[in-house]
Amino acid sequence: MNPGNSSRTICKGRIQLKHNVMLTVASLLTILLMTLHLTDDILRQGRMSQRGFLSSVLILVAWLYGTLMLAERRSGHIIILLGSLLGSGMPVIHTIGAGIAKSRGALSVWILLAVGVTATFSVILSVRGLWSLRRGQSRTT
Repeated sequence: MNPGNSSRTICKGRIQLKHNVMLTVASLLTILLMTLHLTDDILRQGRMSQRGFLSSVLILVAWLYGTLMLAERRSGHIIILLGSLLGSGMPVIHTIGAGIAKSRGALSVWILLAVGVTATFSVILSVRGLWSLRRGQSRTT
């Protein structure tokens, strides 16, 4: 056994672990910011349908489950990718028309920007994770 190969494997393991931790943290932060954003939208509109509320809860629960329980699996990366794409679309949706102009202040705009940044970062990390799983660099049993 070549000691050089052993250290490379350990190093790759650390990099993969760091990548998974970054993806989990970024996804959890995006979920938190999305709940704050949805709360702001509900308060600004003054109402939300029961179906819309239930749909939002189910989407966030699925996203949270994928982030925490399936973090190192392909299905977890796909769930995180889909949720993150949804989150990264929020700033785009709100810049169409007068969405940001109707916001209730700087905090609302900051939350929207933070959702866009963390969600886009999560998209990048989840695509990178899917790519490394495809190449066989990380295998979870």
